[in-house]
Amino acid sequence: MNTNKKVPLWRKIIYGLGTGGGNIFSQIGAAFLLSYYTDTAMLGAAAIGTMFVVCRVFDGFSDLLMGVVVDRTRTKWGKARPWVILSGPLTFLGIVLLMHVPVAAGASAKLIYAYATYIFMSVVVYTIFGIANTAMLPLMTRDPDDNTMLATFSALGNNIIGLIAGSAITPLVLALGWHWASIILGLVAGVLILISGLVNRELGTEEEEELKPEAADQPSIKEQFPSVMKNRYFWLLLLIGVFSLLMNANAIAAQSYYCNVVLGNAMFVSVLMAAGQAPGIVILLLMPAISKRWSKQAYLSMGAVLLIIGFVIAGLAGTNTTLVTIGVIIRSLGAGPLLSAVFALVPDVVEYGYWKFGIRSEGLISSAQSIGSKIGMGFGSGMCAWILAAVGYDATLEAQSAGVVSAIQFNYTYMGAIFGVVILILVLLTNVEKYAPQYREANAKKDQEAAARR
Repeated sequence: MNTNKKVPLWRKIIYGLGTGGGNIFSQIGAAFLLSYYTDTAMLGAAAIGTMFVVCRVFDGFSDLLMGVVVDRTRTKWGKARPWVILSGPLTFLGIVLLMHVPVAAGASAKLIYAYATYIFMSVVVYTIFGIANTAMLPLMTRDPDDNTMLATFSALGNNIIGLIAGSAITPLVLALGWHWASIILGLVAGVLILISGLVNRELGTEEEEELKPEAADQPSIKEQFPSVMKNRYFWLLLLIGVFSLLMNANAIAAQSYYCNVVLGNAMFVSVLMAAGQAPGIVILLLMPAISKRWSKQAYLSMGAVLLIIGFVIAGLAGTNTTLVTIGVIIRSLGAGPLLSAVFALVPDVVEYGYWKFGIRSEGLISSAQSIGSKIGMGFGSGMCAWILAAVGYDATLEAQSAGVVSAIQFNYTYMGAIFGVVILILVLLTNVEKYAPQYREANAKKDQEAAARR
C-alpha cells in the first residue's frame, strides 16, 4: 500500500463539495434556525437557547462514540467512507424535519418536536457526517502536502457552498416558504454528501479489495481511548473548534437581528453574508502557496489577528454600513484560515499520537474538531438567544428598546473580538508541527516494520 499516494484533483474537488453539502445544515443552524424558531414557530428565545446547549451534552457523547465506531469499522469500502455515504440521505431527512415545526400546535408540543428533530439532525446525523468526513482526510493520503491540499479543497467547498446557500436561503424562503425551501436545501446537501462518499476512496481500498486479516487488528478501546486523551493536541484542537464556532455561530445568529434592529434593513443580511464568506474563499486559494512558506500555526495566528481587527472595525462603525461591511470582510479573511488550516492539523495530531503512544486513531482524533465545532455552534446560537431574552427582545414589537439595540450591536461586534483573543492564545499553544520531522521518520519505520511482519 502506497501511503504517500496523492489524491487526484477531481476527487479533491468532490471531497470539498461534500464538505460544502454538510455546511448547508451549518448555515441553517447558525444563521436562520434561531430566527425560524422565534419568529415563525413562535417559540421563546430562552427556551430555544437552552435547547441548543442541552443538545451539546448529548453531542459530546455521540461524537466520541462515533469516533470509536469509525476507528473500529472494517469494510472493503474503508473505515469512514460507509458512514459518509449513509449520512447523505439522513441529512436530507433531517433538514426537512427540522424546518417543519407544527406551528398550529401548543407551545409544549412545538418545543418537544423542536428538541426531537434538532437532536436527530445535530446529535445523530451531523455527528455521523462530521466525524466520518474529517476522518477521511488522513485516510485518503498520508502525504503532508496532499493533506494540506485536501483540507484546502474541503474549506473551499465549505465556504463556496456556504456562501451560495447562505445568500439563497432568505430569498428562497420568501418566495417558497420554509416547506419547499427545506426540501430543496436538504436535497442539495444530501446529494453532495452522497456523491463525495461514493466517489472518494481510502488508502488500501482503491480496488475495493477485502482487507487482509492482519490489517484488521485494532487496539482495544481501553488502549485507544487513554492514548487519545493523553494527546494534548487533541484537546487544543477541540478548544480551537469550540471558540472558532462559538465566535462564528454567535455572529451569524446575531446577524439577522443586527440588520433588522440596529441597521433597520433586514435585506442587508445578504450583503453581510456574502462579505462574511467570499473574501475567505480568496485567502483559502492562497493556502497551498502560503503553507510552503508558513507553518499552519502561523497561518492560523494570522487568521486570529484579522478576526480581532475585523470585529473591532465593525464595532466602531455604528450604523455606517460601508464600514461595517469592511469589518466583516476583514473578519472573513481571518475566518478562512481557521476553517481550513485547523482541519489540516488533524493528520499531524493523528501522527503525533501514533509516534507518542503507538496507536493511530483517525476517528477519535477527528472527533475533537467535531465536538469542538458543535459545542461552539450550540453555545454560540444559545448565547445569542439568551442575550436576546435577557434584554427583553420581543419579535412582536415594531421597535425595540435602546438596551436591546445596544446588546445586539455589542454581541455582533466586540464579543467576536474577545473570542478572537482566546483563539489566538490557543493557536499559539498548538505547536505540533515542530515535531513533524521526528514523527514522520519514526512512523514511517513503524509502518514498514508492520508491513514486513505481514
